[in-house]
Amino acid sequence: MTERRARPLDAEGLWQYALRALSGRAQSTGELREKLRRRAERAEDVDGVLTRLKQSGYLDDKRYAESYAASRLSGEKFGRTRVIRDLRQHRVAPALAERTVEKVYQDVDEVGLIEEWVRRKYRTATREGLFGDEKDLAAAYRRLVRAGFRSGEILKVLKRFAKNPELLDGFEPPEESD
Repeated sequence: MTERRARPLDAEGLWQYALRALSGRAQSTGELREKLRRRAERAEDVDGVLTRLKQSGYLDDKRYAESYAASRLSGEKFGRTRVIRDLRQHRVAPALAERTVEKVYQDVDEVGLIEEWVRRKYRTATREGLFGDEKDLAAAYRRLVRAGFRSGEILKVLKRFAKNPELLDGFEPPEESD
């Protein structure tokens, strides 16, 4: 079977393609730039279309980052570092991602957020059996790190939920394999 490749688009075709892409979901400038580059007949048309989209108010990385961060906080209840990492994967400039997340999370109690996350993710486990040994604690720690929380706050919360909090006194956080 041969792969069918879409025909390259001129500037007006790119504009229409960009509008359709943005009507499906909000996107960062970097994400849309990549999509347009793959479809462009002439690479120089991409920047013109992006400028036009920004001037028309259809493309705004600051607004996109704020909406994305607020959504990740209210929905999945992820920690700051996860949201920053996700924004960067969506090709939002690193400085903008960090500033935006700091703004969105400025009044958030991270310990409370971690407690809520643990209760939600481990709601079927019995309270007495939660994190009964080092293996359970290490697994929970890794999940919380992937969810974007910081080590110090993670350990505070795990001590509260652990069946044997003394296990955490000498706890060495497992190496991350990112």
